[in-house]
Formats: sequence, structure tokens, C-alpha cells
Amino acid sequence: MTPEFLALLLSRVQFAFTVSFHIIFPTFTVGLAAWLCLLEFLYLRTARRVYRRLFDFWLRIFAVAFGLGVVTGVVLGFEFGTNWSELSRRTGPIQGPLLAYESFTAFALEAAFFGVLLFGRKRVPRWFYLVACAMVMLGTSLSAFWIMVNNSWMQAPIGSHMGGDGIFVPDSWVDILFSPVVWVRFPHMLLASYVTSAFFVAAMGAWYLLGGRQRAQARVMLHMGLGLAAVLVPVQLLFGHLCGEYVDKYQPAKMAAIEARWDNEQPASEVLLAWPDVENRRNLYALTLPAPLGSLIDSDDPAAAETGLNSIPRADWPPVLIPFFTFRIMVGLGILMLALAWRGTWLALRGRLEAQRGLLWATFLCFPIGWVATLAGWFTAEVGRQPWVVYGAMRTADAVTPFLTPQDVTLTLLMFGGIYVLIFAGGAAYIYAMLRRGPLPAPAPVGLHNPRRPLALLEGEGS
Repeated sequence: MTPEFLALLLSRVQFAFTVSFHIIFPTFTVGLAAWLCLLEFLYLRTARRVYRRLFDFWLRIFAVAFGLGVVTGVVLGFEFGTNWSELSRRTGPIQGPLLAYESFTAFALEAAFFGVLLFGRKRVPRWFYLVACAMVMLGTSLSAFWIMVNNSWMQAPIGSHMGGDGIFVPDSWVDILFSPVVWVRFPHMLLASYVTSAFFVAAMGAWYLLGGRQRAQARVMLHMGLGLAAVLVPVQLLFGHLCGEYVDKYQPAKMAAIEARWDNEQPASEVLLAWPDVENRRNLYALTLPAPLGSLIDSDDPAAAETGLNSIPRADWPPVLIPFFTFRIMVGLGILMLALAWRGTWLALRGRLEAQRGLLWATFLCFPIGWVATLAGWFTAEVGRQPWVVYGAMRTADAVTPFLTPQDVTLTLLMFGGIYVLIFAGGAAYIYAMLRRGPLPAPAPVGLHNPRRPLALLEGEGS
């Protein structure tokens, strides 16, 4: 193993480690921002104090997660300069403006209105406070949008060309921003954030009910969390299928690795489970669905031809095992979430959910399921893109900083690893302490009265 290859490998490990840590928090805050906006709307609409108590509770958790996301994300920008300077130099005319747009839109909205959420409840009209919630939600979504535009361009460099000096030049910002790849991947990521937060909220509701405390708030969290997931997960699975279609069209090597498909097939079969034997180009212990199900799943066409790895140069293969298994983990967890959400919602509609302790335990134990599925999806997308950093146009080996030594990367990897572990441990412990304490009593809704709900009843609600 040459020093250059080792520096490249360690740089990839370092970026994968830092971005995987970072993505935990934006995934949570994008979903929580929408959850807070919904709670504030329901509080204004119904005047039920339980919504106010839940809003104040989740706002504190949102603030901590938001801060952790900012801290863990700062490092990524530095890594583009220290480890991936060639990538920055050659893709700067496209990636630079996209990252700047994130600052001008998403960060500006979040910075302007997050303070209103934290300190402006008694200082602004109630309608403006709801507007501030919506602006924070929009800001977090715009942040996800610009990142997904950036990453989707790297997955399928539409709307640009490479100049004679090796620098990527934008041909049409409209094509870049409205690429068909962006508009399946961005909703897919947005829905992943919503589903992740919905399941975490439902899990906390189940936890409180199992402990026999915070019952009014727990019921709202459990019922609304599972109800939202019951609606969102099917839509998420649909956009996941649409993402598969773009992979099949633009990244045939990635699709072949995901399916562990070695030979060209028309129509194609579908490998459900197997152990890919890469060295001998075969699948061991394969559980396979017959043709044309593979073509139908990948291309929506039962007669479609599907590419096998044997027809692709070996140097252009991605690592097969990682995308093959992470894709199945992602899909399997999606199906599990769908089953749990639908079952829980069905029982809730019949007033039997709180009595099902087995289902409550299952819901609670599934609190990290959204993050695991999201990370599995990102591993599928990013590892499956290899050996390209800009698919089909720039190899990852050409993106690393020249003259970077393994010693340099090892030192920063160890430093980042230690710091990130401390940050995560401290943040997780603090959030856990807030979760154990639960929602605090909300103040009386001064000046907020719904004539259909007598104030005398509201005073005792949610206690």
C-alpha cells in the first residue's frame, strides 16, 4: 500500500466519520422544526395547554441538537481545504455558489428567527411567533435543499461541463437546481428527517406511558408520532423507489452493486438476500425472485435490460458488499417502520394502543431506527458512487490534496474522533436528562381563549 493510497483511504474514513456524526443532528432538527411548527399551530388553533407544554419541551431539545449540528458541521468545510483541495479547486465554480446560497438563505432565516423562538414568546404577537416557527422550519429545509443540490450534482453532473483545464463550469443553473435527480433525492431526505423525528417523538411517548408518567403529553406524542409516520413512510418508500430509478439511469455500476447483479439480464431477476462473493463474481446462499421482477423494480418496465458488473471495467466497480447490505438494511427498516406505524395507528383509532405494552416497548426500542436507516441510505449512495467523486467525470483519487501524508490524516482523524465522541457524549447526556425530566408545566394561556373550549376546562388540561 503506497503512502498516497493510504492518505486517500484515511481521508475517506475521516470524512465518512465526521459527516456520519454530523448528519445525525441535521436529520433530527429538520424534522423537529416541522414538529414544533405543527405544535404551535395546534396550540393557537385549539388553545390546549398540552400542545404548549410539548412545544416548550421539544424547543429545548431542538436548541441543543441545533447547536450540536452547527459544531459538528464546521469541520466539514475545513476538510474540503485540508484533505480535498483538488475537489474544491476543480468543482469550486459549482459547489462554491451552492454553499454560499445555503448561507444567504437557510442560515439567514435560522439566525433571524431562532432567537424569536427562544426569547420572543412574550415580545411578539402570537401570529408572528407562528411565522417565526415556519421560518425556522423553512430555513432547516433550505439547508437540506442546498446540500442535496450539491450532492446530487456530484452524483449526476447535469448542467455543467469540464473545461480544458479540468475545472467544472456551470452551463445552466436551472438544470443544476431543477435536475430530476435533485427532485427525487431532496424529498427523500426531507421525508427521512420527518420520519426519524416522528418515530423518536412516538418512542418518547411510549417511554413515558410505560413509566406511568406525563400521560397527557405522552398520549399526544405517541398518537401523533405514529400517525405522522403512518402517512409519511409510504411516501418515503415511493421516493426511495424513484431514487432507485435515477441510480439505474445515471449510475449503472452502483445499481449492479446494490443488486449484486453480475451478468446483464433482460428481463432481470431480483436478489433479495445473498452473500456476494466478489472474487469469484457470484452470489452465495442467494434468495432470488424470478424475472421480470428485477426489471420491474429497478426500471418500472418488465422488459427492461439491466446492467451486470461483468460488463463494467473492474476499475469502475464500487465496493459491492457495503451498498448491497446497507441498501437492504435501509429498506428492511423502512418496512419495519411502516408495519409498526400502521399497527399502532390502527390500535390508536380504536382506543386500544395504551393497553398494548408489547407494542409500546417495540415503539420505544425503535427510537434510533430512523437514524440507522438514514445512515444506511447515505452509505449506499456514497460508497456506491465510488470510485468517482463526481460520477463519471472525476475520480476520488484525483480529488485528494497533493502531498498529503498518512501521518497528517491519522493525527487529524484521531483528534476529530476524540472531540466528536466527547461532543456526542455530552450532548446525548444533556438531551437524555431533559427527556427524563419531561415537559414542564406550561403557563396559563393569557389572552388565548377558544370559545368552543371553556377556559375553566383548559386550566386543568394536560396536568
